[in-house]
Amino acid sequence: MSEIGAGDAVTTAATAVGWRRAGIAGAAIGVIAAGAAAGVAVERLTVGRGMRRRARLALDATGPYGSLRGLPGRAAADDGTELYYEVDEVEPDGAAGTDAGTAGAAAPGTRRRRLFGRKAPAPVTVVFSHGYCLNQDSWHFQRAALRGLVRTVHWDQRSHGRSERGRAHAQGVTVGIDQLGRDLKAVIDAAAPEGRLVLVGHSMGGMTMMALADQYPALIRDRVAAIALVGTSSGKLGEVDFGLPVAGVNAVRRVLPGVLRALGSQADLVERGRRATADLFAGLIKRYSFGSRDVDPAVERFAERLIESTPIDVVAEFYPAFTEHDKSGALPAFRDVPVLILAGDKDLVTPSSHSETIADQLPDAELVIVPDAGHLVMLEHPETVTDRLADLLVRVGAVPATANVGGHGSTAQQPGD
Repeated sequence: MSEIGAGDAVTTAATAVGWRRAGIAGAAIGVIAAGAAAGVAVERLTVGRGMRRRARLALDATGPYGSLRGLPGRAAADDGTELYYEVDEVEPDGAAGTDAGTAGAAAPGTRRRRLFGRKAPAPVTVVFSHGYCLNQDSWHFQRAALRGLVRTVHWDQRSHGRSERGRAHAQGVTVGIDQLGRDLKAVIDAAAPEGRLVLVGHSMGGMTMMALADQYPALIRDRVAAIALVGTSSGKLGEVDFGLPVAGVNAVRRVLPGVLRALGSQADLVERGRRATADLFAGLIKRYSFGSRDVDPAVERFAERLIESTPIDVVAEFYPAFTEHDKSGALPAFRDVPVLILAGDKDLVTPSSHSETIADQLPDAELVIVPDAGHLVMLEHPETVTDRLADLLVRVGAVPATANVGGHGSTAQQPGD
């Protein structure tokens, strides 16, 4: 056999082994998909595939969720990766700045007030960090409610949303939660270099905040006025059962990392497969995102769009970071500031017990467990999340006590958004 022929044979054999493992994993993942598939099967008996596709397109066209935009900016991470963020400024007339063309500049007709030759103190800035496979738009409802009342920064984690694909990945460096903490520091340095901060994080975003505290405790001590941890965990995510029986979860834990690597290496093929199995994919998203049965279909579709936008190779790259995540030692850094810990009681991804564990280490924190809520609690029960967040902002003076946060802003698309 020639040298080339031998190499081809080895490659073919390796590929066969890889896809055989993927097949085994597919069976295990099928355990997860079973409940969703059953629901999809029932739906297919009553609703045609073409009609379901038209319904998704209609929801995409009319749903206002994710339409809010702010002043864009970019921060450079320590490996050079460009991180995209947007700022909603508080203007003197009470309207948040939304004109992308005025990024970095004061709105027309406004002035910077100066006190005895010095500029006015920097306002409190609320920095929102999103979760795994999402982007900054996952905070749509809270962003809409707070626009014009407080300065906010919304950013896309590396390789998510409009941020650049992590450059370290191209050099063979695996992404970890510590890297995300450094990314958050870069965004703060660029978008809110001075003034007090309120940090808000969902799921991976909360872990990012813990990594920030672990690496930059002085920043927390000197500048952070409050934090909010939504549906997140300080560690032991490898023990989460995802609502599966013991046999099913053990199989998934054993094979899923290898399967994701195999799928990530065939990204184009997998992406076509995701589109072809959109119905099953939607069922899985619903099961693992929401806890109640009466979620607005437009919100469900919005969650699908957010997760669909994350390439499979990014999903594969980030997944190992969660089993390695352990930041319980960083939590004491938050003990001297007001803390809101909030979770859905039916969260299958970061169960509410993980929020309770965080609360055990932060005994002065406010712990809120939301009934009939899943992992995307800020989309499923936005009023509850916004109300508790607004209360936290009032407590630290970031928002006036007289502000009507619940009635401020709109989830519908407005002119200029």
